[in-house]
Amino acid sequence: MPLTQSTDTQTETKPNLNTYKYDHEFSMECGKTLPGLEISYTTYGTLSPEKDNVVWVFHALTANADPVEWWPGLVGSNFLIDPEKHFIICANMLGSCYGTTGPASINPDTGEIYGFDFPIVTVKDMVEAHKLLREHIGITKIYLGIGGSMGGQQLLEWSCSEPDLFENICAVATNARHSAWGIAFNTSQRMAIEADPTHTEKKIKAGAKGLEAARAIAMLSYRNQTTYRKTQTDFDDKLDDFKASSYQYYQGKKLSDRFAAVSYWYLSKAMDSHNIGRNKKSVPHALKNITARALIVGIRSDLLFPVAEQKFIAKNIKDAHFAVIDSFYGHDGFLIETEALSKEIENFLK
Repeated sequence: MPLTQSTDTQTETKPNLNTYKYDHEFSMECGKTLPGLEISYTTYGTLSPEKDNVVWVFHALTANADPVEWWPGLVGSNFLIDPEKHFIICANMLGSCYGTTGPASINPDTGEIYGFDFPIVTVKDMVEAHKLLREHIGITKIYLGIGGSMGGQQLLEWSCSEPDLFENICAVATNARHSAWGIAFNTSQRMAIEADPTHTEKKIKAGAKGLEAARAIAMLSYRNQTTYRKTQTDFDDKLDDFKASSYQYYQGKKLSDRFAAVSYWYLSKAMDSHNIGRNKKSVPHALKNITARALIVGIRSDLLFPVAEQKFIAKNIKDAHFAVIDSFYGHDGFLIETEALSKEIENFLK
């Protein structure tokens, strides 16, 4: 079913919030197992009788399973991905703290949260959990898979491991193997969490101050020098209390109020190990295994996932379409420039 942009006024859309309980051992790439899984997921819309209107949305690092909440302008009533036309699925990734099993979940053996006793998670593990959910829902074909940043990493991993599943994919501001630059940023953030003496406590809010510092570091990679210069510059002769400083503290506190430091630590590790070529011949070989029609989109001002990484993906997927979007907001542009992104996707699907 084609996606078309509506010009009508947006109306309220209510999500169907669900939890899938998988009551069997779940084997992970690190060699360890979990006794079972809970997967939090959201659906919008109705599955067509032909089951040909599925859009699977993959969320990024600290988002949740509700794409209407964090991708407004792209997903929702009267937007390009519209529940009036499409059956939209978004699953909270393995390791998160928004309902899917992760280090902030209760360990059934101890009655406390897992904390750092949780096994190391990979993007491949996340995809294996998605596959269980797909089977549970009864989906055999996905019309469009879409994700940005870490969501795009999951999409690429899944598309090359089950190439016949997706009809179309759109990967935005992402890569096929995480870069040394990205790993360095993530490591610096984990170092900030580890510097908080509470971070190993078996409490949800453990490491909160460390997470605030980690988020402040992350913001430097999500935006860029131009963004800060134009929005956070002081024009008086201050000695202290600068806009840029207040902004960093604000962003750090904003995340620590809603997210668990231990999940952030694990998910950043998962991003570091992202490599769709692992246990395959090579990354290009893995990309060549993707048979879905592919749209690969970069953000010109993105410092964290530079455009060269998306060019590489597009070059190695047969007949892939490549597009670049201009944005003032750097990497965060993939969440903000929804009008430009919608146009690229609509033209691609036509």
